[in-house]
Amino acid sequence: MHILHIESSSKNCSVSLGTNGKLNSLCEEISLDFKHNEKLHTFVEWALEGAEIELKDLHAVSVGKGPGSYTGLRIGVASAKGFCFGNDIPLLSINSLYSLAFPFFHLEYDFIIPVMDARRMEVYTCVYDPTGNEVESTHPHVLAESSFEKYRDKKILFVGDAVEKTQSFFRDLDPDLQNFFTYELSYPSAKNMIEASFQKYNSKQWEDVAYFDPLYLKEWK
Repeated sequence: MHILHIESSSKNCSVSLGTNGKLNSLCEEISLDFKHNEKLHTFVEWALEGAEIELKDLHAVSVGKGPGSYTGLRIGVASAKGFCFGNDIPLLSINSLYSLAFPFFHLEYDFIIPVMDARRMEVYTCVYDPTGNEVESTHPHVLAESSFEKYRDKKILFVGDAVEKTQSFFRDLDPDLQNFFTYELSYPSAKNMIEASFQKYNSKQWEDVAYFDPLYLKEWK
């Protein structure tokens, strides 16, 4: 069973092909100037070639639903819908913050907090426990003195493209927080969608292809 995964919410244009819930092929590139519209379909072709299958062999398409870049999400979702309509297959969606946090589940942290840049002192964020359960839902957040206050005596991993901004903020606020907080620069990747997409497909948690909209939260390019 083959699922094509598209993640375009950040500077990382990422495409993977999962077969029976396992990574089959991956093609991705971090681009500072967001050239997703030029690269995405080429990456899809390369991922299919790497897996030695064709579009007609797909059972579903899974897309990173955001939050993130308005333009990137629009490109990714439009492409995913096109593949689903053209092949009459289901559409799945995965929270892009989940894809950020996924590689760090079941490690030594008390909580994993993905942070994606939303410009100025704002981030898109949520909170996961070590097993991947969502403790706080996805929302835009302005960094302030009270930010993540109830987690400050816990071992926390911040992960995402806004970690430098977040680390700088907390360092200026209270240098002692660095004893608890760890930071990992990262971008959502289609390879981290595969397990969750496989589970969603098997439980038929499919999106309405005609009416599905990404989690924009706010418009930015």
